[in-house]
This record gives sequence, structure tokens and C-alpha cells, in this order.
Amino acid sequence: MAIETSYSLAREQLATLLDRVTNDLEVVIINRRNGKRVAMIDADEYERLMETVHLLRSPKNAERLLKALEQAQKGEGLKGSTADLRLEVLGGQGK
Repeated sequence: MAIETSYSLAREQLATLLDRVTNDLEVVIINRRNGKRVAMIDADEYERLMETVHLLRSPKNAERLLKALEQAQKGEGLKGSTADLRLEVLGGQGK
């Protein structure tokens, strides 16, 4: 759930709100006098959300990813270590 506050209270409690956003991944909604609202979100969380939006934008890619997730949740699919995957993908090059 998001924390909702007014602009005035947000200004008074900015440091505390920033800590909650960055430490607890809380979203803060600031209500302005003109009725407009602004969301304050941790930058890393924002980047993750944008990456998810990008990956799911293509219906084919979304279907492929959701199918892979379903298989993983059922314990199906390929199994191996990250070292094995790195070897397969990079052919032993890089770490």
C-alpha cells in the first residue's frame, strides 16, 4: 500500500519519507493543491518496473516469459548451476 500525504506534510517529513521509500520500498503519493498527484518511488524499483514493462510489451515475448515462469514454478525445465549456464552461453569466456 502506498503512503498518501499532502505536499506540505511531505515537505516537512521529506527525509523520513525518503528513508521509507529507499529502505522499505514504500511508494509515497503526494497530493497537490491543484488536484494533481505525484508518486515517489525508489529509483532501483522504478528501473525494475520499466524493465518489466519493456519485456512484457511484446505479446509474443510476454507469452514466452509467462510460459517459462509457469514451467519453473512446476519444477519443469532445464536444471543446472549458474556456472553451467555461463559455460553454455559464453563458451567458457568471461566471468
